[in-house]
Amino acid sequence: FQKTQSALHLVTAAEIKVDVDVDIPFAPPPSEMMELEAQFNKLEVEIREINANQERLNRNFLELTELKHILRQTANFFTEAHQAMTFGGEMSRTDDEAALLEDVRSTSSPLSFVAGVINRDRVPTFERLLWRACRGNVFLRYQEIDGELKDPVTGEAMSKCAFIIFFQGDQLQSRVKKICEGFRATQYPCPDSATERRDILASVAIRIEDLSTVIGQTMDHRYRILQGIALNLNVWMMKVKKMKAIYHTLNMLSVDVTHQCLIGECWCPVADLDEIQFALRRGQDLSGSSVTPILNVMRTTLTPPTYNKVNKFTSGFQTIIDAYGIATYREVNPAPFSIITFPFLFAVMFGDCGHGLLMALFAAFMILKEKAFSKQKGGEIFGTFFGGRYIILLMGAFSIYTGLVYNDCFSKSFNIFGSSWSVGESDLKGLSQDTVMLNLDRDFKHHNPYPFGLDPIWQVASNKLTFTNSYKMKMSVTLGVSQMLFGVALGVFNHVHFGRHINIWASFIPEVLFLGGIFGYLVFMIFFKWIGVDSSFRSATGGAPSLLIMLINMFLSFGNVAESERFYSGQAGVQSVLVVLALIAVPWMLFTKPLVLYLRNRRARQAYTPFDSTSVQGDGEGGSDSQAGTNSSESSFNMGDIFV
Repeated sequence: FQKTQSALHLVTAAEIKVDVDVDIPFAPPPSEMMELEAQFNKLEVEIREINANQERLNRNFLELTELKHILRQTANFFTEAHQAMTFGGEMSRTDDEAALLEDVRSTSSPLSFVAGVINRDRVPTFERLLWRACRGNVFLRYQEIDGELKDPVTGEAMSKCAFIIFFQGDQLQSRVKKICEGFRATQYPCPDSATERRDILASVAIRIEDLSTVIGQTMDHRYRILQGIALNLNVWMMKVKKMKAIYHTLNMLSVDVTHQCLIGECWCPVADLDEIQFALRRGQDLSGSSVTPILNVMRTTLTPPTYNKVNKFTSGFQTIIDAYGIATYREVNPAPFSIITFPFLFAVMFGDCGHGLLMALFAAFMILKEKAFSKQKGGEIFGTFFGGRYIILLMGAFSIYTGLVYNDCFSKSFNIFGSSWSVGESDLKGLSQDTVMLNLDRDFKHHNPYPFGLDPIWQVASNKLTFTNSYKMKMSVTLGVSQMLFGVALGVFNHVHFGRHINIWASFIPEVLFLGGIFGYLVFMIFFKWIGVDSSFRSATGGAPSLLIMLINMFLSFGNVAESERFYSGQAGVQSVLVVLALIAVPWMLFTKPLVLYLRNRRARQAYTPFDSTSVQGDGEGGSDSQAGTNSSESSFNMGDIFV
């Protein structure tokens, strides 16, 4: 597995595309895996030899290139110095160069020099240290190498400078060489004679040309080998992963007493038993084994793990449900219901058909290209979007519907059916057919509901935000309370299936009373206000009562309903009964079940008769067992945990 990963890294670094459109191979037999391992070892040895040779060639190429630049700079310096000495100062020179040439004329002993290459970022420090260590008795000249230099190991570009240092005396020579070694400067031999320098430069140029040809051939050979690996790499990785999974599974099995077969225990869905048996027989046929695999169903008191069968459509919704908590074995799985409720509640809050259409198109594109996208690694963010492509599709589709209901498309309204607003003369002040772009019908008399969604006249209404926010809030409350009641109702199926009838009358019934008595009544009043309160309804304040004030005053003004908040006769009595039922449901939910379980546990402990240790002849083990049984019974029930 590590060798396939190393091969993948080399292929990726060489920018070679790995063939992904391959058929999924079967798990190879051990003999084929041994051949594959031998092939991997052969390819690994060959690649390592090529890399080592290429690194050695690159290092030689770098050294020859640096030597070429040093020879050229040395030749240029001596040429300039010779011209300056010949023409007697006609050439422009710096003070240091003039002093150096004067020393060359006046002294009988020739100057020595050292030539080499150093990293460009180290030149200032290198020059400063030379000046201080040699007390100004050296002359340094450097020039940046123009050609592109690459590190022979990493292949990264480097910036270097070629330098030449003149000095006089063996002591300065030793000091200069030590400083060069400390700065990791590469020193190269450079002859004094111009003829020898020209001969060496010509020889270096020929060697560089030959090395370039050899390096190119080596890289082509390496590229061809990596191309061959890339063609089969995906198949090899699948085979290796399958064999790794097989051996991982075999390591979890145990050997029987006869040491002739392996025994394993596992959980599997009952519906897949026939498929598992068929897979075992198929594996026997493919392997050529004469031993028939045996599959037995074991009876156990252990609780099986939860397994929810999903597909590519439901997997995203199941992931969301599992993020909140995994259901116990054989409990009702709420994931199928969330396929509708989750995207629809999102659409209720989103409510824009234009943006919803863009979401639906984006999700549809990912679904159409899911085969190609599933084979690519687009990063964590794209993986999140791709994994939830069906969720995004439904959210976009429902957003289109709710956007049409809200008559909202990119914050603009449609004018499909015209307006059902009854216009008076006073209402037309400041408005015209050209500015509003609506059919302002003065003779409109009937008051039927608008054909679909909101009337576009709300876009120019002064109370637009008040109305639309109230409308969306009431719809959200209605759907939210309905979803909570539905979730509580699903728990009844779990209680009946597991025989936990105490949860029905100690949890479910008070939950429904509390939720329905407060929030269910609020939902009922929302519909009552929509249907029963019209423009002819006038309260003491001159408008329709507020549902929020009504809900608050149910508790603050218990038993009393002001005339400004009255919707129907007998409202005070109904609300008082609902508040009393909600208050009764709170202790009912908190204390009934813990007390019943405590009484049951106490009755069971009283009915338990420990074995008398005095009637047992021997070392008294019976008494210790009975005492341990009593302690385990007491420790199995914890009143604090039950309350929590």
